[in-house]
Amino acid sequence: MKRSIEAHEAASRSRLRFAIPKGALFSGAVDVLSRIGVDTRGLEESGRQLIVVTDDFEFVISKPSDIPIYVATGAADVGIAGADVLAELQVDVVEILDLGFGACKMVVAEPLVPREDPQQVYEHLGVIRVATKYPRITERHYSRKGVQVEVVKLNGNIEIAPLIGMADQIVDITQTGTTLRKNDLRIVEDVMFASARFIANPGSLRTRSLQVGELVQALGGLKVQ
Repeated sequence: MKRSIEAHEAASRSRLRFAIPKGALFSGAVDVLSRIGVDTRGLEESGRQLIVVTDDFEFVISKPSDIPIYVATGAADVGIAGADVLAELQVDVVEILDLGFGACKMVVAEPLVPREDPQQVYEHLGVIRVATKYPRITERHYSRKGVQVEVVKLNGNIEIAPLIGMADQIVDITQTGTTLRKNDLRIVEDVMFASARFIANPGSLRTRSLQVGELVQALGGLKVQ
């Protein structure tokens, strides 16, 4: 019995803990892992399961915004996260590869027919109000332009903020612009482009360099196929 427990613990320690994002990036993450030969059957059939264990990996499935934190704290050795989330959180992870899926862009948008012209609001008040899920990116963007803003942090339905007078503009992620158009908003400026990135904990890069290196080599090879 003791040997069995020790063998189980040894196997657990040898598995690489890999943080996988739920939502829009999940299918892309499963696809790239499958293409490099990783056993993804447990992920594809995970349902509401949050931890999936295979011979080589312990996959932790989580909200995209939590993935960099898991990796930065060492709760996961490696992970897949959006460049937008990484830019917002700025935690201590090593961004290794652009995986080439989940492409989108962060934009500034405002109503097609604003209640008040944001430019006139700014000239009158010296500040405009901007709603976003990404307060740090937003503040940096407007700061670079020398524009004073009051940032309103929201967690969802950002598009509604200027329509109900809560904000003059929004900063949000879009892929096709369809949701913005359906809510009578127009893009006035691009802030940044984003896609899925392979990231690693700095300590895991040193202590598990062989396992992480094999993943990096395989994932990097997808780009040259």
